[in-house]
Amino acid sequence: MLFLAGQGVKRSGYSAQSLNIFVLRYCYGNLMQRKAIIIGATGLVGQQLVKQLSVLYEKVIVIARQPPRYMNASMHYYQLNDFANLSEIFANLDLDQRTDAFSCLGTTQKQAGSEEAFRLIDYQYNVDFAQLCFDKGVQQFFLLSALGAEADSRFFYNRVKAETEAAIQQIGFAILNIFRPSLLLGKHKGRPLERISQGMFKLISPIVPESSSIHPISAKRVAIAMAMSAHEHYQRAKFRTVPSSTPSVTIIENKQMLAMTRVKN
Repeated sequence: MLFLAGQGVKRSGYSAQSLNIFVLRYCYGNLMQRKAIIIGATGLVGQQLVKQLSVLYEKVIVIARQPPRYMNASMHYYQLNDFANLSEIFANLDLDQRTDAFSCLGTTQKQAGSEEAFRLIDYQYNVDFAQLCFDKGVQQFFLLSALGAEADSRFFYNRVKAETEAAIQQIGFAILNIFRPSLLLGKHKGRPLERISQGMFKLISPIVPESSSIHPISAKRVAIAMAMSAHEHYQRAKFRTVPSSTPSVTIIENKQMLAMTRVKN
C-alpha cells in the first residue's frame, strides 16, 4: 500500500536548525536528479537517513511496516507488514540505474527471538532487497553493517553481518558501499544492553579518542556519512565519460565515518 506525504511541504521551508551538517554545508539547494529507495527507515540510523535523503533526492521510496517519523513531499511510503512479500511491492516500482538503494534494516537476536529469526531479518531480507533492486536495474547500493563483521567471528551477530556483506557483494552492483559503525549512540527502543553500554561509555569517553576504531558514533553521523558517500558518487559520475566495468566495493569503517563527519571549530 502506497502513502504519499502531504504536498504542502516545501523544501525551502526547512529552518537552518532542522537541517543536518551535511546538507547545510554541501547540498542544500543542490538536488540530485535521482531516486532513492530505503528499508530499515524506522530504525536508529534509518530515521536519520531518511531526513538526509529527502533533501538530496527528487524522490525517496520508503518500504516499512510503519511510516517513519519524518515525512515530506518527496517521500513515498509503501507499507509492508511481512518482508517475505517484498517482491509484491517491487512489482509496482519504477526503478532503474538512476536509483540508489539504501538498507539500514537490522535487529538483535533478543528482539528477533532466536538465531533463525535474527538471520532471516539481517541476512535474508537484506539480500532479497538487494537482489530485487539489482533486477530492476539499480547499480548503487549502500549497506549498514557493523564493526567486527567477520566470517570467522566467535559472535553469531558478527558472522551473520559478514555473510550478508559477502552475499550482497556477489550480486554485482557497480558501486557497493558498506558501513561498519561501532556502538550506535541514540535512543534504542527495546535494546536495554545498548543503553547500558552508552551509559558506560560516558564514563570513559574522555580517554577514548575519536581516532579509536571502537569509539561510539551517533546514528546521525552514520546517516550523514552514508548520504555523503552517495553524493560523492553522484558528483564523480558527472565527470566520468566511460562507465567502469569493474564493480567497486568500499568498506567504510567506524573511524572513517567519525573523520568524515567531524565538525571543525
